[in-house]
Amino acid sequence: PIKLQAIPLIAELTVSGGTLDPMGEEYTSPAPAITRRYPDRLIILASNICPTYCRHCQRRRLLGQKDHHTDWGKIESSIKYIRDNPEIRDVLITGGDPLTREDEDIERMLSTLRKIDHVEIIRIGSRTPVTMPQRITPELVKMLSKYHPFFFNTQFNHPREITPDSARACQMLADAGIPMGNQMVLLNGINDRCSVVKALNQELLKIRVKPYYIFHAKEIKGALHFVTSVDKGIEIMEFLRGYTSGLAIPAYIINAPHGLGKTPILPQYVLSRGPDFITIRTWENKVIRYPNRREVDIRQF
Repeated sequence: PIKLQAIPLIAELTVSGGTLDPMGEEYTSPAPAITRRYPDRLIILASNICPTYCRHCQRRRLLGQKDHHTDWGKIESSIKYIRDNPEIRDVLITGGDPLTREDEDIERMLSTLRKIDHVEIIRIGSRTPVTMPQRITPELVKMLSKYHPFFFNTQFNHPREITPDSARACQMLADAGIPMGNQMVLLNGINDRCSVVKALNQELLKIRVKPYYIFHAKEIKGALHFVTSVDKGIEIMEFLRGYTSGLAIPAYIINAPHGLGKTPILPQYVLSRGPDFITIRTWENKVIRYPNRREVDIRQF
């Protein structure tokens, strides 16, 4: 399952369909290096370089170009855009992988963003805890922890990726008070079994990484062999609800094409409605009637 994420298959050429930019990122970029789909948050693309080039990458259109970090002129234009739009409260720095940049570059971005009053949350999205855990050094962690509230999102896709080095990297970040979330991609032949996802999420909790999202694989040209059915994702979510704790249950998300944003996909538990009740299905497939009361006006008391 690890090799399949990194080594090209002939299927990349023989399975037709998909687009190179399924998210429409090229059309949701109001400033250099920015992708913005939501009113209060946006992405800064800090680099197109990664330690490992994942075959399922949603930005694979950028691969094969010259490797480069986003130049400071574009970064400064991005930050000016953020400064000029006070509704933006949450900034995600991603790529590529932003941690391929020098610590000094990263701190320059973080310190500048932290000086903007309306930026409440700063996040980094990086697979380095998985693909190059040696990058997570005491010096880096100490620097990142200066900019709380600061969050770190990563992408473990299989329990075998949680190596001793990866666990150490995540524990260093957690010890510094940096909340970590995992954004797994549901991938055909890699992690599309209930037992694998349960094992991954339970192991992640042991190293203090919260399972955050399961992303349905996108319709990317050259990566369609990784796409599962949506039914498979729903099956996994139903299984998790019954066989592990809520802490180990992420949200299953379809990233709608053309920049239309994240849409949560849920199993159907409400089967029908009556005037004062709903009929629901439990995790054991038991069907029960549950009261659906009208609220009383608490102010009358």
